[in-house]
Amino acid sequence: MMPPTDDSLRPDIIRRARQGERAAMEAIVRRYQAPVRSWVAAHCPPGGDADEVAQRTFVAAFTRIGEFQEGTDFGAWLFAIARFQLLTEITRLRRLADYQTRYGRDLLSRELERRAQEPDEATAARLHYLRECLEALGESGRQFIAWRYTDGLPLQEMAARTGRSVAAIKKQLWLLRQKLQQCIEGKLAAEGGVVS
Repeated sequence: MMPPTDDSLRPDIIRRARQGERAAMEAIVRRYQAPVRSWVAAHCPPGGDADEVAQRTFVAAFTRIGEFQEGTDFGAWLFAIARFQLLTEITRLRRLADYQTRYGRDLLSRELERRAQEPDEATAARLHYLRECLEALGESGRQFIAWRYTDGLPLQEMAARTGRSVAAIKKQLWLLRQKLQQCIEGKLAAEGGVVS
């Protein structure tokens, strides 16, 4: 829905803007900047740049001001451009989200694999101790860790498999992570390594 317009600009200002007069264009921006920005901000989805959309609206309007028909509602014409610019921004955000959905996990996975294959000395020590500490957890603890972090099981699925509540599963995982962290830090401290 487009906002109601109150076209209080004098027709000569629009005419002068069509002729390229800078002062007339500035008058148009002063008149419509707040309403256009407010409308765009109210309709812009999360992650969208309302200021950029409003800016592109004015750039497009002045680029195409020759297409404006005198005697019609300039505000309605301007807000139609704002709507088009907002739709363009929404399309951009959808493409970005689609890209991230398709490729984000893959890129993250590749980066994690690369880092795992070329660990620095401190990371290599932590990974070595993590393996040792996982062995010390026992079968039940390792199963919880594997379900969550290897298989990626949702908490609800883990709860269903064990007959426990989701809250109990969260607490169990938290305790296991704490135990692993303390174990790794203890081994690093005993070795004289840096505990971070």
